Amino acid sequence: MTSSLPALSARRKRLVPALLASAMLTLGCGASPTPLAPNQFGSVGAPHHGVLTHSAELPVRGKGFRRFRPRSPVYHGLPRLVKAVEEAAADVKETFPQSSPLVIGDLSAKTGGKIPRHNSHRSGRDVDLLFYVTSPSGIPRTNPGFYSIRADGFVRFPDKSYGLLDLPRNWHLIQTLLQDPSIDVQFMFMSRNIEARIIEYALAKEDDLNLIWRAQTVMFQPGDSLPHADHIHLRIACTPLESIHGCLGGGPRWSWYPPLPRLDLDSPLQLSELIGSSDPLPPPLKLAKQ
Repeated sequence: MTSSLPALSARRKRLVPALLASAMLTLGCGASPTPLAPNQFGSVGAPHHGVLTHSAELPVRGKGFRRFRPRSPVYHGLPRLVKAVEEAAADVKETFPQSSPLVIGDLSAKTGGKIPRHNSHRSGRDVDLLFYVTSPSGIPRTNPGFYSIRADGFVRFPDKSYGLLDLPRNWHLIQTLLQDPSIDVQFMFMSRNIEARIIEYALAKEDDLNLIWRAQTVMFQPGDSLPHADHIHLRIACTPLESIHGCLGGGPRWSWYPPLPRLDLDSPLQLSELIGSSDPLPPPLKLAKQ
C-alpha cells in the first residue's frame, strides 16, 4: 500500500479538482468562486442560481446588431456566447444586406447573479434576442421592443403600426447559432405558435432535416414564465472543461454534445488515497455524460 502512494501523489494534484466538480454535479449545488475553490471560474453554478467571472461585454452596437438598452450594465456573458451572437448577427446582415439590426436584450451582469426582469440570466449563458420583423409589405424594420407576435405572425406596435414576423431572417439566425461550433445551444425558448411558423418555413426551404430536428429539439415554450412570443431566449450548455470549473446544468445534455469528463477509479480505497483519507469511501463518483 505504502509503495503506491508516491505514484498517486501526482495524480492527486490532477484529479482532486475533478472530484470536487463531480461532487457538485452529484449534489446539484452551485457554489461561488472563493479562495477555497480556486478552480471555479467562468460560468459558475446554474442559470437560475449562479455567478460569472472573466466575462465579456457585448458592444452597444456592431455589424448587424444593437443593444435594446444601450446603457444597461447587464450585457455581459461568457466570451464564446458574446462572440457567437455578434457573428450570427453579422452573418444575417451579410446574407440579407437590407436587413435591419438584430435587437439584443439582456445577457447577465458582469459578475453574474440576480438581475432585474429575470429569474435566470445569472451565469453568463443566457441572452434575449428580439425577433426580426418587417412591415406588412415585407420591408425590414427594427423591432422596437418586447411586443407579442400573434399566431398569424403579425404584431401591433405602440405607434399603431403593424409588423410581421420575418421568417427568412429568423430561421437564418437560428440555424447559424445551431451550427456554430463554439457553442452548444441548449434551449431556444419561444412560443409554440412562433416555433410552428419557423419550423414550417424551414421544412419548405431547408434540405438538412437533421438541422431542423435539432432546432425542434431545442425550441421550447417555457412553462414557468410568459410564452416568449416577443423574443428568443437563447441558452447555451456548459462545455466539458467548463463543467470541471463549476458550470452546472440549466437543461439536458443533448445527444450531439461532446460528453462530460469521466473519472474512473479502480476501487473506493484508491479514491481514499487520492484525497488523502484513510477512511473507507462509497463507490467512486463519476462525471458522466448526462
